[in-house]
Amino acid sequence: MNEQAALAAAVPAARSDVLVLQHTIEDPPGYLAVWLDAVGARWDVFCAEAGQAYPASVAGYRALAVLGGEWSANDDRASLRHAEALIREADALGIPVIGHCLGGQLMARALGGAVQRLPQPEIGWLPIRHDGGAVAQAWLGPAVQPVVYQWHYDGVVALPPGAAVLAASDACAVQAFAVGPHLGMQFHIEITPLKIACWLQDPGNVYPDAVQRYPDTVQTPEAMQAATATHQAASYRLADRIYGAWQRRWRAPA
Repeated sequence: MNEQAALAAAVPAARSDVLVLQHTIEDPPGYLAVWLDAVGARWDVFCAEAGQAYPASVAGYRALAVLGGEWSANDDRASLRHAEALIREADALGIPVIGHCLGGQLMARALGGAVQRLPQPEIGWLPIRHDGGAVAQAWLGPAVQPVVYQWHYDGVVALPPGAAVLAASDACAVQAFAVGPHLGMQFHIEITPLKIACWLQDPGNVYPDAVQRYPDTVQTPEAMQAATATHQAASYRLADRIYGAWQRRWRAPA
């Protein structure tokens, strides 16, 4: 028995289907929680900033979801390295991982890619595009230029071995990538109006300058709120599709 198999055998099967890793208090599961409850999934969430240590292993779960947060994937934080270790373990065990923003960046790092600060941030409701290929459609659907919610300064600049870019934007070359059964996203498909309102209450020190410097990719609070009314319903539909594609890859129950 190899080391990975021994670890899996040593850990009791989890009672839940999905493990959710939450990094910061201000970035909860949002619509992901709504969707998991709607499909009858059992799930556990642990928040690092709230002092909840992530589990030692993902063995026993059927799927892993990694959320976003204001931290950089390159920050020297033990919880981020722990998340990467769980992503690598999930990959070794065939457990599908879905990464949201920071979560997608951590997936890229964990599996051999790289993340850096991008020349231009993206904040607000902005279009992405995919080429209509079979893999992109399987995850993202037939609409080749959906409008999604973004809030990021960093991005994936080198893909893990075997990964394929599924979507891009003018400011970010890797908006979504697939590697094996996993999906990494730069955008926030779990977004809700409540999350947006909370983030705008405390947008951070960098955001006001970004609004002034990058008006084509960083929306004002007023523009963002107006766009939410226009695009939120379609975002939920896209989330249903993406999460459904992820669910079809979940490991079979033990």
